[in-house]
Amino acid sequence: MTKSIVCACEDVLVEEVRRAFLAGNRDLESVKRYTGFGTGPCQGKSCVSLVARELLRLGATPAEVLPFTVRPPYRPVPLGALAAIAPDELPLDDGVPVAPAEARTPAAELAPLPARADVVIVGGGIMGLALAYELTRRGTRDVLVLERAYLNAGASGRNGGGVRAQWTTPTMIRLARRSLELCDRFAVEMGVNVWFRRGGYLFLAPTPEQVERIERNADFHRREGLRTRVLGRAEALEVVPQLDPARFLAASYNPDDGVVFPWPFLWGYAGRAEAAGARVATFTTVTGFERAEKRVTAVVTDRGRVACDLVVVAAGAWSKEVAALAGVALPNRPTRHEILVTEPMKPWLDPLVSVLGNGLYFSQSQRGELVGGMGDPLEPEGVVQGSTLRFLARFARAAIDCIPLLAGTRVLRQWAGCYDVTPDNNPVLGPAGFENFHQLSGFVGHGFMMAPAVAELYADWLTGRGKHELFEQFTLDRFTRGPVAREDFIIG
Repeated sequence: MTKSIVCACEDVLVEEVRRAFLAGNRDLESVKRYTGFGTGPCQGKSCVSLVARELLRLGATPAEVLPFTVRPPYRPVPLGALAAIAPDELPLDDGVPVAPAEARTPAAELAPLPARADVVIVGGGIMGLALAYELTRRGTRDVLVLERAYLNAGASGRNGGGVRAQWTTPTMIRLARRSLELCDRFAVEMGVNVWFRRGGYLFLAPTPEQVERIERNADFHRREGLRTRVLGRAEALEVVPQLDPARFLAASYNPDDGVVFPWPFLWGYAGRAEAAGARVATFTTVTGFERAEKRVTAVVTDRGRVACDLVVVAAGAWSKEVAALAGVALPNRPTRHEILVTEPMKPWLDPLVSVLGNGLYFSQSQRGELVGGMGDPLEPEGVVQGSTLRFLARFARAAIDCIPLLAGTRVLRQWAGCYDVTPDNNPVLGPAGFENFHQLSGFVGHGFMMAPAVAELYADWLTGRGKHELFEQFTLDRFTRGPVAREDFIIG
């Protein structure tokens, strides 16, 4: 049987494009994330016209096949060349593209929204979709998920895919351990390969103060049942021989932490939830809420009104904006974080490596690419997803300082997502403002790794199977009750 390839960089077949279309993905951005076409070295130059032609043949409209957004740096560039650029001389701007090209399916092509639903979840990221899946498993079938763009458009499709149990509170450690357990069997149970592997996390400590910090954490981790160890330079070099030993004093290492490819995780949850009766409506923007006394009675969207019994806001960086439509003020602050991917290399890196102090992190995907990011302390508040040269220069310098051999590695693509940051770096959970208006937000860059476990517990609570202490600990009103414990082991 002859196989027709439409994307030679990523070995995407025309049959995969057809399957994506049949699964409801009619626009190029959605099909790109469903198949991976256009994410290789040529950035779609060779394949986008072939995919667009196939989608048109299948019945997509011209408005749906607008070219997707090509990611900088537009051609492969070595990290060594980027490190030669002085980042402090570059502006901290919105980057490029300022706003991705909008791809919309005409309203006439979309199935109408239902007039009512038992549960409406605002946000089709991993939190919303995982909750939809867990609710359907418990018998709540009438669930509607509203997503303003395509699946994987927000932070769930823009992160590094790390899943770690090295945290500083029992709650976070136990949640992460449960998520790791669920990641282990996700591919089998969901029928989707998410390329999960447990290569560990290696946190490098460059200063004596950070060494003391990881030693305290390691003692605590072992009491919680983790296998975290503090490694000296020689031991750390046994894990990653390419590290520059002059750049750190010790390292914290848990071999059971892991990484996953984020995109198929969402498809897995969405597919299983829809198969069980839930509905996922993409390209649907919430514009308001109808209220009566202490309850929200309906969600108003640009595609119509949906009456409901319960609303869960799981919109990530947009949660503050969505909650405000109901008059609920969240203290969350959306902040941009940038990330990049390099050309594939032979396997050489098992753990995800992070440098304490500067927020650098990187891992090697199962396809051989280096995937890494780095926060910028000067980044202002705002939902901004443009990519900057300043990030490339900062990342390149920090990565080569950590592993000098990376200087010749070429960057293929960069992008940005947003952390949903709260004052104490912990989430906002439970009802807020109205008794049936729930918040599932504020995960500060670790929502992807916590979602599988949090969704299980949230679905248990909503279906009357018990309320975890998590939902007493992280209510919105904690910020007005007094001092709160701050989680400080955030990277990126």
